[in-house]
Amino acid sequence: MFRACIGRLNHVVRPLLPRLSAVASSRICRPVPQRNMADSKEVKGLTDGEARAACGEPDVSTKDFIFQQTMFRIKDPKKSLDFYTRVLGMRLLKKLDFPSMQFSLFFLGFEKAEDIPSDPAQCTAWTFSRKATLELTHNWGTENDPEQSYHNGNKAPQGFGHIGLAVPDVYKACERFEALGVPFVKKPDAGKMKGLAFIQDPDGYWIEILSPSPMVTIAAADWS
Repeated sequence: MFRACIGRLNHVVRPLLPRLSAVASSRICRPVPQRNMADSKEVKGLTDGEARAACGEPDVSTKDFIFQQTMFRIKDPKKSLDFYTRVLGMRLLKKLDFPSMQFSLFFLGFEKAEDIPSDPAQCTAWTFSRKATLELTHNWGTENDPEQSYHNGNKAPQGFGHIGLAVPDVYKACERFEALGVPFVKKPDAGKMKGLAFIQDPDGYWIEILSPSPMVTIAAADWS
């Protein structure tokens, strides 16, 4: 029986040997490219002067432009709305539905409840006049798909990074987040940069938690 098994194994493996040998040769025996040290340069960022020189003076026609929204695609609107309102303190400013395309938009921001217009049309115009709102896009049915998830930009290939939330006291805010079971990417005293944190929303998007005054010290430190 043992010989019969070996015979069947040889029958399967033997035809693959030339292909496996070629793959191994291409991966293992490939010559390592030689770097020309004369062409290598030190990697560094822009100087302050180079950064300023790269910027143009805003055109007069853009004087009334504002940064209005950042959009996240979300899996489950009930979980996301609870997180951004109850946990982070935002308010739902406007909900827009598009039945023919089967998706909804939820606009959130740090606004007073009494400032939100009751008239639907006025509320829409007002919402789109607010600065730095968060737009959550829900494609109907994703909440029922166990295989569905969104890329948060911090896994390969990296792209989008995070949004940031300024709070009066990072440590107190993070104590509350931890008590509420919010997942952390970085706690305030973890890593080199002390005094700021990163949490994740229900879809895994990163949110930086910072306090304005301590950022002066953090930004001025040498992290080498």
